[in-house]
Amino acid sequence: MNRLDRYIERQMQDPEMRELIEKEVADLKVGIMIARLRESQKLNQTELAARAGMNASKVSKIESSPKNVTLNTLTRLARALNTRVKIEFVPLTASGRSVAVAHKRRRSVGHKHRPALAR
Repeated sequence: MNRLDRYIERQMQDPEMRELIEKEVADLKVGIMIARLRESQKLNQTELAARAGMNASKVSKIESSPKNVTLNTLTRLARALNTRVKIEFVPLTASGRSVAVAHKRRRSVGHKHRPALAR
């Protein structure tokens, strides 16, 4: 373990610092997901921006440092990438950390197939 690893390990023991770091990582993941989707569709930032009705510098900023991105902006980018935005609330443990939850894709079931509610 090098000095940087030891420093990060010490910082992660502080609950306030851990929260800040986890928020930064979550923000960066949004930008990374957008960049990967864009690249998988063989689009450059200018092309994605044109599809989303925004300028390329905004796409660049969102991909590199997505601070305070609005849901409207994410929705515009998702549509431009032929995807949709999915927001999920994940429960926290007593320590305040996210619980890893395995998610299975659920098949959409039409109303007529749902059981009647007991009254």
